[in-house]
Amino acid sequence: MAINTLEELRTTYLPPAARAELKVLDHLDIHCRKFIALSPFYVISSARADGRSDASPRGDPPGLLAHIPDDKTLLLPDRPGNRQVDTLMNLVERPYVGLLFFVPGFTETLRVNGMAEISTDMKLREPLAIKDKLPISVIRVTVEEAFLHCSKALIRARLWDLEAQIDRSCYPTYGQVLADQIAGANAHEIDAGEAESARTELF
Repeated sequence: MAINTLEELRTTYLPPAARAELKVLDHLDIHCRKFIALSPFYVISSARADGRSDASPRGDPPGLLAHIPDDKTLLLPDRPGNRQVDTLMNLVERPYVGLLFFVPGFTETLRVNGMAEISTDMKLREPLAIKDKLPISVIRVTVEEAFLHCSKALIRARLWDLEAQIDRSCYPTYGQVLADQIAGANAHEIDAGEAESARTELF
């Protein structure tokens, strides 16, 4: 049976624990800031004006993944990628993001939600430079919600368990997948190009 109303949803699930609501902050406290400083990876979610949503992975060395000038502001670098700029186009239409930060070995995650704007201001980009290379732009997030998410999902997934790691050889390479999906694409050329890009254009 489909659930179509909030009333139907709430009759299906028990009410949230009181602390689940009390833990939601409207700023980045010392614990949120420390978590982000340790994190090398997050997922950013955004949506178009019509509500269609998108999620994108972002990674950088810990300490350079984000800059936090104050407890209400989070600066996220946008580095060279595939140039589709899906997230940035969404933010132009609907300037709101949801962020999910991971730390290798941690089973907790950090969730941050807020309003976002894109900036090419040099003063915002400079603290996020890597090897003298500036990010193309910066996403400035005004934090509205920040909270630690419990461990259950990552424990169930065994995400950091070495015994649960899957051998990469069981799945086609990136180039092989695209060669199957795009007429005329050459798997070897794509894989070689990706390897070269990762070597020379990472930042």
